[in-house]
Amino acid sequence: MPKNKPNKGLLKRIRLTKSGKVKFTRAFGRHKRSHKTGTLLRSYRRPAFAHPADRRRVSAMLHQRISSGKKVTTEQSQD
Repeated sequence: MPKNKPNKGLLKRIRLTKSGKVKFTRAFGRHKRSHKTGTLLRSYRRPAFAHPADRRRVSAMLHQRISSGKKVTTEQSQD
């Protein structure tokens, strides 16, 4: 049976955070910057996160389960 191969192009463009979010860099921030405003150029530097609805598509392309991003912690009651 053949192995599942992840999408290498997607692997180069995203990072998975520890909490399960998909982090990526915005487009249009590298070339032809002279006509763009400073506010727009600064916004390109900020990391972008994929919408949670896209998590299923990303996990299918990577053949890897991506967590929901919500950590469930149980508080211990002190007696």
